[in-house]
Amino acid sequence: MATLPQRFDPEQYQAVTREVLAAHRDEPGALLPILHDIQDRLGAVPPEVLPLIAEDLCLSRAEVHGVVSFYHDFRASPPGRVHLKLCQAEACQSMGAKALTAELQEKLGLQLGETRPDGSLTLEAVYCLGNCACAPNAMLNGELHGRVDVEDLLDLLEEQEARV
Repeated sequence: MATLPQRFDPEQYQAVTREVLAAHRDEPGALLPILHDIQDRLGAVPPEVLPLIAEDLCLSRAEVHGVVSFYHDFRASPPGRVHLKLCQAEACQSMGAKALTAELQEKLGLQLGETRPDGSLTLEAVYCLGNCACAPNAMLNGELHGRVDVEDLLDLLEEQEARV
């Protein structure tokens, strides 16, 4: 996954979006594949590209915005270099996910949905990582971890932050 440049570059966003639109516009139900491809390439779906997508697909801006805002996986800004997703679904809650999340938030000084100002870490809530039998679950930079506790996650974060 690419990440957005530190400085806003509307020309780059537009160029990537045009490239993605050209690749997918003739597919049935093209909007979701287009949004996923843009996010894969830029690390997010910048709000600045929504009008271009809407115009190309003959949709209203509201329709495109509605899809982006409905699906929690789409982001308007890129995550931190280390991206920790904590499952908040029922199976994980029954195995202590709420307490785990609260303690981790306190130790990291971050709330769910926040990114450190230096862009080093994003903490995000997700609702089911598909590993319910091994709850509570977390995903760290795309890698699934089950039966985690706070110490496990702090160790994993330390290892991951050393790599990036």
